[in-house]
Amino acid sequence: MLPTYPVPLRLAIVGPECCGKSTLAAELCAALQAQGIAAAWVPEYARQYYAARAYHVSPADILAIARGQLAAEAAAAAAGAQVLLCDTTVLTCRIWAEVAFGAAEPALLVLDRPQDYALTLLACPDIPWQADPLRSHPQQRDWLFGLYQQALADAGVTPLLLAGTRQARLAAAWRALQQWLPQLPNF
Repeated sequence: MLPTYPVPLRLAIVGPECCGKSTLAAELCAALQAQGIAAAWVPEYARQYYAARAYHVSPADILAIARGQLAAEAAAAAAGAQVLLCDTTVLTCRIWAEVAFGAAEPALLVLDRPQDYALTLLACPDIPWQADPLRSHPQQRDWLFGLYQQALADAGVTPLLLAGTRQARLAAAWRALQQWLPQLPNF
């Protein structure tokens, strides 16, 4: 039987810093794989990018990170993933550029295509902050959350808001996935 969803099915997992995106992506990927679905977690490319260089942010760095994120998605798709769990997207790069520099470069804006994802999961900033060398806005997460909401609304994308415990977030994401993958059992 042919799949009834776009292959690969791309899920965007976005939101402010320290909102459980990576944890959700990893857990959702493992749960899908346990169901026999070729799922791939596409990690946040910025972590790989800054693992090899000093953490200094410029517009050129943000554009390179956006391109790296898209290349990682393309590689996961080429490797045969049926479902891509994208632990951030170019949208994050765009918001990061706007916050840091007041605007995003035109080349970055061209890459920002939130409508290319079948499902967008927007993580709420309702979990405790955990310090990390790449995180810098512990007191501004609600404000950043509003930027994500506005950017997605402007793009015509209605995200699924994820709030609460890890288990509640995972269950909500799973239920949303069942619309695309009806063979999934209840969570």
